[in-house]
Amino acid sequence: MRSLAMRQFDFMGKRRLAFIISALMLLVSIGSLVVQQLNLGLDFTGGTLVEVRYATAPALDTVRQALEGEGFRDVSVQTFGASNEILIRLQQDFDPDVGQQVVSLLRGDGAEVDLIRAEFVGAQVGEQLRDQSGMGMLVALGIVMLYVAFRFQYKFAIGALLALIHDVIIVVGVFSLFQLDFDLTVLAALLAVIGYSLNDTIVVYDRIRETIRKSRIDDMPTIFNEAINMTLSRTLATSGTTLLVLIALLLLGGDMIHYFSIALIIGVVVGTFSSIYVAAALLLIVKLQRQDLIPAKKEDPEEEGEEQLP
Repeated sequence: MRSLAMRQFDFMGKRRLAFIISALMLLVSIGSLVVQQLNLGLDFTGGTLVEVRYATAPALDTVRQALEGEGFRDVSVQTFGASNEILIRLQQDFDPDVGQQVVSLLRGDGAEVDLIRAEFVGAQVGEQLRDQSGMGMLVALGIVMLYVAFRFQYKFAIGALLALIHDVIIVVGVFSLFQLDFDLTVLAALLAVIGYSLNDTIVVYDRIRETIRKSRIDDMPTIFNEAINMTLSRTLATSGTTLLVLIALLLLGGDMIHYFSIALIIGVVVGTFSSIYVAAALLLIVKLQRQDLIPAKKEDPEEEGEEQLP
């Protein structure tokens, strides 16, 4: 990390390339959201829940393949509590006999399976969750903008808000592009991405403000490069250790947090990129100047009068 701190990278010199990369990712993400839309999970669309208990813990992939082989569509299988208790989600209309159908199918290979419950999650609940979650995200972004404007200056708030929107759109776009299940755990991951990305951006912004106040030059790109290079070691160390934990969760955490981990991994990578490039470079576009942080001193009229006296 010491070598990174000593070496000076020209981040602002590459800002146009970074903007092109960001623009391409945003175009692909928005295009996918418009054309394919999101593959919404049972939390949002409604469907059937079936909980069963095995005598011994089964392989989840085997359970999923058995159900899909019999024509059940959009099957999600995960452990629920103990490893032998399985929660099956089916995106289809509720049938009173679906629980017994699932159990009979799973007993076909000789396994001991008992039905715990079978119930329907209505679409109306899904719509309500979708509306409330979307409103919650908008409120979170609005509070973030007010916080940054109060702590720094309104131009910083514009940069931070656009960087956060950039991160959220790309994460959601990846889920749309690859048709990954988008459920409430992924929505929670998006809110976590907003917090993580904002924290990184605040660290960079704080160092930029400090460097502007200490510097004797007015070359903003040079000042921004100096500030980002000073925080680079901290940014990479934080992102690296966070990614290690998330990769472990992805590989070992099971189906329950599989997509949650994917969303956070994408969000950490994109958020680190946007904190270094997008959030800082946007300050150049909104024309941040030294005067925005250090107001010009007002001349004392009494001193002016004394200087004019013979």
